[in-house]
Amino acid sequence: MSENLLEVTDENFEADVLKSEKPVLIDFWAPWCGPCKAIGPIVEALAADYGDAVTFAKCNVDDNPETPGKYGIKAIPTLLFFKGGEMVEKLTGMVNRTKIEDAIKAVQSGAATSQPFIVQ
Repeated sequence: MSENLLEVTDENFEADVLKSEKPVLIDFWAPWCGPCKAIGPIVEALAADYGDAVTFAKCNVDDNPETPGKYGIKAIPTLLFFKGGEMVEKLTGMVNRTKIEDAIKAVQSGAATSQPFIVQ
C-alpha cells in the first residue's frame, strides 16, 4: 500500500476516520475486484496531490465486513467521504479522476450532500 494511504479496519475505523481532524476518503475494495484494481492508482495519485488536506484510506471488504455493512456498501469499489465524523458523499463503481476530484473539492468546501445509509 502506498505511503499516502492509510489502511482502515473495523477496529481502527472510529479512531482513524470518524475522529479525524481532516476530511477522509475511504476506498472500499477487494483484491479480486477488477474495477477496484483500476480505480486504485487514481486514488493513490489523488492522495499524492491532496494528502495534506484530506486523509486517503483503503478498507478491504473481505477482511473487514462490519464497516461496509454498517454503511450499506453493496458494490465495490465504493468511495465514502467523511467530514467531522459524518459521511457526506458516496461514489460507487468505476468513476473517473475528475468525478472523484470534484467530490473531494465539494467535501472540502462543505458542498457535499449525500445522505448516508447507516444500519444501526
